[in-house]
Amino acid sequence: MLLAADALLPVTPTLGAVLALLLVAAAALASYARLTQDGGRPYARAILAAGLRAALQLGAVSLVIGWVVGAVPSLLGFVLLMYAVAVRTAGRRITPNRTWVWAAVPIAAGVLPVLVALLSTGLVPLDGIALIPIAGILIGGALTGTVLAGRRALEELALRHGEVEAAMALGLLDRDARLEIARPAAAGALLPGLDQTRTVGLVTLPGAFVGMLLGGASPVLAGAVQLFVLVALMLVQVIAVAAVLELIARGRLHRVHSAPSESEGE
Repeated sequence: MLLAADALLPVTPTLGAVLALLLVAAAALASYARLTQDGGRPYARAILAAGLRAALQLGAVSLVIGWVVGAVPSLLGFVLLMYAVAVRTAGRRITPNRTWVWAAVPIAAGVLPVLVALLSTGLVPLDGIALIPIAGILIGGALTGTVLAGRRALEELALRHGEVEAAMALGLLDRDARLEIARPAAAGALLPGLDQTRTVGLVTLPGAFVGMLLGGASPVLAGAVQLFVLVALMLVQVIAVAAVLELIARGRLHRVHSAPSESEGE
């Protein structure tokens, strides 16, 4: 017998207390292990802030979601808001300078084709609530791929700057020299999604599958939807990783304070 959602996680003061305890424990352990972000800022404060922010944002979304799906303009506006936040988050994770705006390209390049295909084939209705969670999953996957690929590629280029210059001295164009160094590091961003897909059903039961089961769907339908989500996510992340790698190779996305003066090889 399938469990009802309210039986699995009833919204009670006990749930709030457990969530608070888990959040404080995560921050305390991060502090104990002296885990820090770029620039030496402790992760403990960021964990607490992220948890509180998530609670506020989810509370706000829960209140307005019914109004948002009432009309197509508001529905599309909400999706665009998710996209804008993802671009800002990904871009600032990759670089502190103004080139962070280029993060808009890999996220859009990954998400837009898949969403267009879903809407044009009728698998996801434009005027239904299904668009928001599907778009959110795809945008979140593109965000993750963009951040991981961008950070790893730029870090690798900084560490192996001499190899890039050596490759250029041998006659390679700037873009090609950067690609030779950055490509293996950026490709590692695909591993989390790939491992999740390979182990689904054996190690984890992802959110789409569990959510549909709790909503009363059959296991077969829930499995089909989850399979679709995983495959779509792999495509989205491959496109996002390839796009952010190309931007970095061409010097569009970087961490220096002024634009690099090298030729783009275009």
